[in-house]
Amino acid sequence: MDFDEYQRLALRTASPRTAPHELLHLVLGLVGETGEVAEKFKKWVRDDASDESRIDRADLTKELGDVLWYAAVLADYLDISFDEIARLNIDKLASRAERGVLGGSGDHR
Repeated sequence: MDFDEYQRLALRTASPRTAPHELLHLVLGLVGETGEVAEKFKKWVRDDASDESRIDRADLTKELGDVLWYAAVLADYLDISFDEIARLNIDKLASRAERGVLGGSGDHR
């Protein structure tokens, strides 16, 4: 499966673009699901002493899937191909690696 195919399939369970406040719903959904991933790791640190053997990978797989779904549907709402997002991100990271600026901060490295 490629990214655009995933995006098309994700849209089968998305609300229509015309739903009230749909853009805000998608943005907040993405933030919320990302927060759920962070929450899992917070509890892992708190309850499991950051023991990597105790990471619940099955649960994280589900949460990361929710993050992926919101990202794909949000991108579609904005008329952005998920394949294009993936390609541009890999190109950006390859350029940073070539220039030795993977570390550090700033969008325009």
